[in-house]
Amino acid sequence: MSRQQGHKRPLLTRKALALVAVLAVGAGGATVIAQQASAGITGQDRGAAAPVTATIDCPDVGDRLTVVPEQARAEVDRNLAGMDSQLADAYAALADGRASSGTLLGQLEQQRSRSIGRVSEAIGRFTTTPDDLRDLSRCTMQQAPAGDAPGAGTAVVDNTSGSQDGSQDGGRSGTGAADPGSPAGRGSGTSRGGPARSDFVAITAVRPNVRRPAPGRGASTGSFAVFCGRNENGHFNPDNVIVAPGVSNGAHHMHDYVGNLATDAFSGNDTLAAAGTTCTNGDQSTYYWPVLRLRDGRAEQDANAPGGGQDGNVGSIQRPRQVTLQFQGSPASRVTGMPRFLRIITGDAKAFTNGPANANASWSCTGFENRQLKDKYPICPRGSDVVRSFTFQSCWDGRNTDSANHRTHVAFPDRAGRCPNGFRAVPKLVQRIVYRVPPGSRFAVDSFPEQLHKPVTDHGDFINVMSDRLMASMVRCINGGRACR
Repeated sequence: MSRQQGHKRPLLTRKALALVAVLAVGAGGATVIAQQASAGITGQDRGAAAPVTATIDCPDVGDRLTVVPEQARAEVDRNLAGMDSQLADAYAALADGRASSGTLLGQLEQQRSRSIGRVSEAIGRFTTTPDDLRDLSRCTMQQAPAGDAPGAGTAVVDNTSGSQDGSQDGGRSGTGAADPGSPAGRGSGTSRGGPARSDFVAITAVRPNVRRPAPGRGASTGSFAVFCGRNENGHFNPDNVIVAPGVSNGAHHMHDYVGNLATDAFSGNDTLAAAGTTCTNGDQSTYYWPVLRLRDGRAEQDANAPGGGQDGNVGSIQRPRQVTLQFQGSPASRVTGMPRFLRIITGDAKAFTNGPANANASWSCTGFENRQLKDKYPICPRGSDVVRSFTFQSCWDGRNTDSANHRTHVAFPDRAGRCPNGFRAVPKLVQRIVYRVPPGSRFAVDSFPEQLHKPVTDHGDFINVMSDRLMASMVRCINGGRACR
């Protein structure tokens, strides 16, 4: 599949992030809105009643799409982006009191209905018109869970003691308000939108839970390491060229990038193929993931920009101490090469509202990586670093480099390592990212505003832009049982 480049936007650096001035909220999931002013709440009074909150919960139309012909893709993308703007307008109207909830939901339903109709019509020109989208226009409004409301549950993380109780504050009692002298208590808005104390657990309280299938007779046991640095060149933007091509701030959270130097919302295949790379072996693939921040109240350069402070992502962006990219074999068979421009997303950025079916986050600590957490952040003992890892889908349908919902063209193997019928094994990408988090710090991944920075929403994205020669070399290495770099 090929996407043609429209217009090219310069890569965003830390210095440039503060200059961007567009705000949008994703069309899928729920939007969390504080209905009373919280900017003036300090660490001392956050322990009082949490702000009244509500959610605008809209079905994720893009996730429901199963077939989008390439000829219709651009028009479909434009209308999906239009629904992003509609929800952003609704968010702003509700937040500043310009519309009642009933009026707002009615207007939003009418707007979404027209957009969904245009999506169906665009698809129907080239294949069967989808008849299961018409009921996705209606949104609902609900109370947000009190424990996760903006301003609630902001105690500082104690990751120095290795406490066994799994609480975020190392077992301290109280209302859940941040100590105003702690990192979590400094600066207005540091606690808005999570994470909550229930999102943390001491890694020492977790039992070993990692099991790997034993290699069979036809296994491919080699590995191929790629070294692409730690984003030393400051390549950040809040785009997602896979899910929202051509849409600025399509992710609504900031991404770290390594590999391809040209990746942003407007990068087509030709752009990626012509770009430079940070990888030492010439791999032009793009690897990206949400940044990790200390929720310390300090203003980053994106404090007033989309993807940053405008989308509720605040605090100091942490540069990884180490980034490891390794491609592995299959315990059940030999692997075949990935096609160039294959796109893979692992995990779900909206898992908090969509449910955990596609969640694939793994959190741990150095020295304890036989204990992996899927829906909690780890509290690491002193001297141990935070580790987040992603194991990507390693079964490919043999035909498509992407799919309508960006998932069905790839799959995970079963517990024995076997691919589903009709799929073939390809090299398995495993990303491991290590952070030296200061003891006692509160941290979280960037997220969509409604996802409340939950660890279960962590995710990784990959576009294969390796040359055919490099891919063939990797396949020979893995199938030959060698460890290569």
